[in-house]
Amino acid sequence: MQLEGEGMTDIINMADNNEAQQQGSIMVPIDDDKPVSTDGSPDTVDELSMELATIKQSAKRIAIIGSRNLAITHQQMIETLTTALVMQGNIIITSGGSYGTNAAAIRGAMKSNPEKLKVILPQTIGQQPSDVQNQLIGVPNIIEHADRAMMTLADASRVCNREIIDDCNQLICFLSHTSKTLQTAVEYAEETHKVVTIFYLD
Repeated sequence: MQLEGEGMTDIINMADNNEAQQQGSIMVPIDDDKPVSTDGSPDTVDELSMELATIKQSAKRIAIIGSRNLAITHQQMIETLTTALVMQGNIIITSGGSYGTNAAAIRGAMKSNPEKLKVILPQTIGQQPSDVQNQLIGVPNIIEHADRAMMTLADASRVCNREIIDDCNQLICFLSHTSKTLQTAVEYAEETHKVVTIFYLD
């Protein structure tokens, strides 16, 4: 599912009707380099069955990641969406952030049930800016990576996004068309057959 910036106002309605949102977000990844089977090949059937099973789960592990450059109204919508998803029993997985998508997801989950929030950092808490460290106070489930302390933040963030996606059933991503790091994360999620919902901000 790909929504442009003006469609962001539908997020709250989607949170209130989670089942409809889940059905609308199914994507069956297809490798363009391989011929598309039309005879119900086992691989295609298995992929579809796996994604349908994910959608039908009453509680899922949902990754929410995205741009730091968001209008305050968009951040409020993400916060509301995350709160609703946690109230429905889902686990939210994101990374640290002093503002933007990740920060809004953390606020939303903490409002509903902190135990349902998992924050995976690209490096260590000590390497995060002070405002990020302050936001993480009280978060019970934080994963640090001292082994990435010598990596650049950009490289560590790319690895972190993959780790977040590996840990989820579904990815919700807020990004612009020019965001290469997040586009790469979305492509990885599709390759690993996650249910993917994309909100484009431009």
